[in-house]
Amino acid sequence: MQSTPTPLASPSRRDLLSGLGLAAAAPLLLGVTDRPTSPSLPATGPAPHGGTILLRGAALVLTMDPAVGSGPLGAVENADVLMRNGAIAAVGPALQRPSGARVVEASGKLVMPGFVDTHTHLWQAVIRGGCTDRDLFGWFAGCTDPQRARLTPGAVHSFVRLAALDAVQSGVTTLVDWVDIFAYELIESYVRALAGTGVRFTYAMFPPGPDATLVTKVKKELVDPVPLGSFQVATHAARAVQDRNRAHWEAAQDLGVMLNSHVLERPEQRADDPIGVLGDIGALGPRLLINHAVHLTDAEVAAVADHDVRAAHCPLSNMRLASGIMRLSEFRRRGVKVGLGLDGGTNDSSDFHALMKTAIGLQRARATDAGVFPQVEDVLRMATLGGAEVLGIADRVGSLTPGKRADLVVIDPAALNFAPRFDWVGQIVFNGRPENVDAVFVDGRALKLGGRLVGIDTARVVREAEAAATRLRAAG
Repeated sequence: MQSTPTPLASPSRRDLLSGLGLAAAAPLLLGVTDRPTSPSLPATGPAPHGGTILLRGAALVLTMDPAVGSGPLGAVENADVLMRNGAIAAVGPALQRPSGARVVEASGKLVMPGFVDTHTHLWQAVIRGGCTDRDLFGWFAGCTDPQRARLTPGAVHSFVRLAALDAVQSGVTTLVDWVDIFAYELIESYVRALAGTGVRFTYAMFPPGPDATLVTKVKKELVDPVPLGSFQVATHAARAVQDRNRAHWEAAQDLGVMLNSHVLERPEQRADDPIGVLGDIGALGPRLLINHAVHLTDAEVAAVADHDVRAAHCPLSNMRLASGIMRLSEFRRRGVKVGLGLDGGTNDSSDFHALMKTAIGLQRARATDAGVFPQVEDVLRMATLGGAEVLGIADRVGSLTPGKRADLVVIDPAALNFAPRFDWVGQIVFNGRPENVDAVFVDGRALKLGGRLVGIDTARVVREAEAAATRLRAAG
């Protein structure tokens, strides 16, 4: 789901990319002052900024790598996970503790890769729970568009920080944020808020036409200096703005990044012919990510598959807005790479367990068949390694393969909603909730430990978001 695109003149490729040399020559020092701080920890505690960390004695590790463990999820029982300098160094039973390594006890707990959210809109936390009786278009008119028009840099920072930290505490270690906010000072505040949380992120920017240098300036000055940040060019494919879509695709090519487009979320968007447009401008291919993709024809699904286009499935949002149910089994049958997306304000939380459960449940309800794709193992893979494949970063994250970056979560099953043990893999999906996420590591850095965000005053984060929302409502 996206905000209604602001009507703009169609920019040319030259316009979007002019000023590249100037933007590259003066990278911005973000000056983030509210990044998570290092906690006071004993010698056996974790090293929050990397170093060498040993997760010791996990009851079950799901590596998502069959070469490391057993079965399709690469399961290893009673195992340790060693992280060194932000990367996975080893997974296995009774690993030797390296000299100087800090130890995190994981006895009785589950370890797996962090969740990869392939589509969200973090700023929309300001309208959580809003417009509950409306479809996509009513939600635009009643919720997103009025609030977006009132945003200030301080409000953006408060809402993005709130939503990003909610995602982190829920086990999200990578997210893609599709953003159609144009003023540079708002974008700067947005990126600073993301950088300050420590999450691995992609800023997918919908470029406006009037500002000839903004897309390049944002990438080079704001996103590129952030070690865990990356960039995409966002668009909304439609015949009426095909020239703008072409300019966006050409900008993405010249910048060496993916193009990210909303596609056929609602049946009324059939007239936009987004797949035809994307084909006509030459964008169909592995460097295209389409979101929602609910109302594709057989021929369009085949075209997406034939060109290795990537897709983000947002079942909670699609259900909330009565948009329909993605034909996920057909995508699977044709080999399309699909990840999961929380999709901002219409999901109203960052609960990836609920997202996985809904991805299974909607397909079963649609097919009246409990054996339909995805099954539990399928949806766990979609939430982790599958999402990384969609984004083209599976060589770095998505599985606990030695050499990849150490993005992982520790789940505590000793809880009223999770116990007793029957089938832990199934319970992660059908019983798990964010409060079961005991620890989160991104790039080997602890962002959550012992069930609490590291170095974050959550009460203050909430107060600041409440105050910002109050000011926006007063301004309306």
